[in-house]
Amino acid sequence: MTGHLFVGTDHEKIVVSAYPLRMRTGRSRRERLGSVTEVVPVPPSGRSRETRVRFTSQLSLVLAVFVAVLSALGITWWVAAAGAVALVAFATVEQTRAAREGLIAVPRGDDSYVLDAAEERAAYGRALVVARRVRRTWPALQHMIDPEDADRALTAALRELASIMARRQQIRRLREELGAAGLHHLPADSPAVQALAEQRLRVEGLWRSTAAAANRILAGINAAALAGENLIREQRIGRTAREAEMAISRLTVAAAAPADPSLELAERTAAVIAAYRELSAGH
Repeated sequence: MTGHLFVGTDHEKIVVSAYPLRMRTGRSRRERLGSVTEVVPVPPSGRSRETRVRFTSQLSLVLAVFVAVLSALGITWWVAAAGAVALVAFATVEQTRAAREGLIAVPRGDDSYVLDAAEERAAYGRALVVARRVRRTWPALQHMIDPEDADRALTAALRELASIMARRQQIRRLREELGAAGLHHLPADSPAVQALAEQRLRVEGLWRSTAAAANRILAGINAAALAGENLIREQRIGRTAREAEMAISRLTVAAAAPADPSLELAERTAAVIAAYRELSAGH
């Protein structure tokens, strides 16, 4: 599936692959976000073996009665029995699977990366969270960006980041091995010690270069999220300001309207009373 990326996360590792992921044990929940499909194990059902056996026994009893009824109605008994056995076997397998902790199977191939070191898993997990923030801004920015192009760029960045993190895992282990080998009591001018020092320098260079590359990708994804979120906030504030301006204009027009009708009524009443008094005085 060209251009698509599958990312699976369980309690042991993060698996990033260009191909669909399978579960080694347990069940999973899959969510597709553009060209990225995230796979997360479903929590175990918690049903004990005794509970599962009791449910299977009850199901078998119900199906046996059902098969007997069908046989009495003239339906070939072995067809119904075969269907009942298949249903019981399916229910047993699914119950057992649901009761186990979910673990994602490690795929084979060069287009797959497995992150099992805590540091790399944490960094890639943060990138996934920020990538979701980026995707949430796209609906409000459709008139400014092409969501398909943006999706391809974001997916490519996540794929490249997974490759870099997988390399850093290997470099981390090599650094630890070389660090342990450096605990020796040999003279500094020993050829072996000098060769070891040279390899340690090369490893440190790789360590720094991969850190810089990973930080560039992480910073780019984070910048995209912040830019989109800030623009959406600006749009929201702009709409609020325009609505407030319209409301203030309406209130201003209302303030310039004729005087309160109650005051006008009082003035008319006073004028009528005054006229009546003048007429009364004339008589």
